[in-house]
Amino acid sequence: MKKTFLIIFIIFSIALCSCNQIDEEFINCTSNDNLFSVHFIDVGQGDSTLLISPDNKTMLIDAGDNFHGEKVVDYLNKLNIKKIDILIGTHPDADHIGGLDYVINNFDVVYFYMPNKSHNTSTFEDVLLAAKSKHLKIHTGKSGVNFSLGKFIKCSVLSPTKNYSENNLCSLVIKSTYKNKSFLFTADAEFQNEQDMIKSNHNIKSNILKIGHHGSSSSTSEDFLLKVKPDIGVISCKHNNRYNHPSEKTLTLLKKYNIPLYRTDKQGNIILFCDGNEIFSYSKPLKL
Repeated sequence: MKKTFLIIFIIFSIALCSCNQIDEEFINCTSNDNLFSVHFIDVGQGDSTLLISPDNKTMLIDAGDNFHGEKVVDYLNKLNIKKIDILIGTHPDADHIGGLDYVINNFDVVYFYMPNKSHNTSTFEDVLLAAKSKHLKIHTGKSGVNFSLGKFIKCSVLSPTKNYSENNLCSLVIKSTYKNKSFLFTADAEFQNEQDMIKSNHNIKSNILKIGHHGSSSSTSEDFLLKVKPDIGVISCKHNNRYNHPSEKTLTLLKKYNIPLYRTDKQGNIILFCDGNEIFSYSKPLKL
């Protein structure tokens, strides 16, 4: 009965505001109902995902490019977030870590993870300098690293399983689990990473799949998709981007297996809620 009332309240509450508007009262009310929320923030041709545990611990995975750091910080401020418990820079590409220095400069961060991959760019240097200025240690993320977000969310790094020289292949792939439901965040992981994860016997089956590399044709192989068996896919990309993401190949594959899809380029910010047994949202997935 309580769950039914909650879902009705969510639908009613969101009807009062646009799908891209953050209703603070709505977000705050869910914090008392054992809900895990995952926010796919629209940062154009980039990635930024915010996780908020039922006990209000926060994890931010990436922060878009250099021009979107302020937007990510504004988003967090509207949610009354004061501290980031876990910050993830998945790999050195600017469309993922470009805004991290702005985030670090504006929030206290408890733990910071990045892969063991350096990059000779001012964007990468800015992140290192921001971390140094806040005396923030950078922990190495790699396959086999496990940590918790608060008391309820278990997180495992599934990739990279080995050392790579190419940025995308160094992407931290993270699986987050709340009771009976799980989310897989794949950053810009590519076919090689997917095969390595399959061969390493990681449990990659997940209810929600953050589609790799903005839906690029170099990610989301059919073998990988069949192993993950997602109920829902999410793609983060810019409208009419110059890379033509997502690729028709990826979209066709998702359609073949009837996987509902959310896209930030068409829907803006996307928020999914999970009570540990069900995953729901105020917005509907797109028709493939």
